[in-house]
Amino acid sequence: MDIAHYKEDFLDYLKTEIIKKDPVNLYLPIEYILELGGKRLRPILVLLSCDLFNEDYIKAMEAALCVEMFHNFTLIHDDIMDKADIRRGKETVHKKWNVNTGILSGDALLILAYQRLEYYEGEKYKNLMSLFNKMAMEVCEGQQLDVDFEELVEVPLDTYIKMISYKTAVLVGASLKMGALIAGASLEDQQKIYDFGLNLGIAFQLQDDYLDTFGNKDFGKKIGGDILEGKKTFLYIKALELANDKDRFKLLELYGNEQNEGSKITEVKKIFLKIGLDALLTEQIEHYTLISFQDIEGLSIENSKKLVLKNFGLGLMNRKT
Repeated sequence: MDIAHYKEDFLDYLKTEIIKKDPVNLYLPIEYILELGGKRLRPILVLLSCDLFNEDYIKAMEAALCVEMFHNFTLIHDDIMDKADIRRGKETVHKKWNVNTGILSGDALLILAYQRLEYYEGEKYKNLMSLFNKMAMEVCEGQQLDVDFEELVEVPLDTYIKMISYKTAVLVGASLKMGALIAGASLEDQQKIYDFGLNLGIAFQLQDDYLDTFGNKDFGKKIGGDILEGKKTFLYIKALELANDKDRFKLLELYGNEQNEGSKITEVKKIFLKIGLDALLTEQIEHYTLISFQDIEGLSIENSKKLVLKNFGLGLMNRKT
């Protein structure tokens, strides 16, 4: 059960399925975003989960392509909403083309994602569609919460965790559940592997928060982007809670004003590090990763397969990109 093997097989399949046709300005941006790289975390998890429950993972390839297309649809639209210029070290779709092209190509990519599930039949198709629709609506709800945070000075930490659960983690959980569903796993096992993915997805997003502020050029996005956009992340929320009055006032001032990008990032990071938020966030990443490992224990699969899931989670927790 080699993760690299799933990724290689998925990428080979993806190459054969990328659509090249007219109108070029609709399909070329789709080809661009799908070939832009990335960890391919979600499709790998679909294939891995199917394999865990003793089914040929090739049968889950269409579902894997579905979640990868959906994920990239969200990235195109998120980048437009965030006015982001860089994605995976390259120009974002709306930056390379324009906003209208980004919106329309993103919409088309969502429709293409739905079409991939037409490969499955009967009850399996119905259950996959139900799972996919629930996840897709939760992602939209999470995105709206993120947008709502822009108008708030302070955000409760539990509300932030709910936002990243919906915006990021539910897709990780759904990817794993799709693979289990295709393999014919029990409803109990489907739920447990979903819960594993949900908690792992929270840890994954918290690691993104960490890398966005404390990462390096390997991260693939502009370091300090969340700070410049005024994102209410774990770091911002805990800084307001733990900082002294002077630093709290300065942080609010920095987030509320337009100023030199470099100095803003430097000053905010200085406050974060003074409070020790780098270590505190690392603890939270470990916390949710360990919770996800508890979800694995009740799965009716061999211990060797549980170890594969744990090693995968540890790899995500320690990633730098």
